[in-house]
Amino acid sequence: MLAPGNDEQVRSARPYADPDIAARKIVELANGLEPYMDSRLLVERINGPFLFELKGTPAEYKAGLDRAIEKGWLVMHERGTYLRFTQAGAELFA
Repeated sequence: MLAPGNDEQVRSARPYADPDIAARKIVELANGLEPYMDSRLLVERINGPFLFELKGTPAEYKAGLDRAIEKGWLVMHERGTYLRFTQAGAELFA
């Protein structure tokens, strides 16, 4: 268990532990992609950079993705293979 006051140290060491920060980063990564047919954003083109370049954990990625969907920025295909921006998500970069 962490001692009181260490939350800030953990957040600075693991910035994507905050699902809101992870969600914003996931949406930024998605925005930088060239959409695949019919405005599809392939999940592996987002989770790869998040996990391997940004050194996020799978749990941080999942929490961030869930938050981005919850906020209405992205929708995921029922099979989980691709995402699409919603109008609200697209407006973040307008």
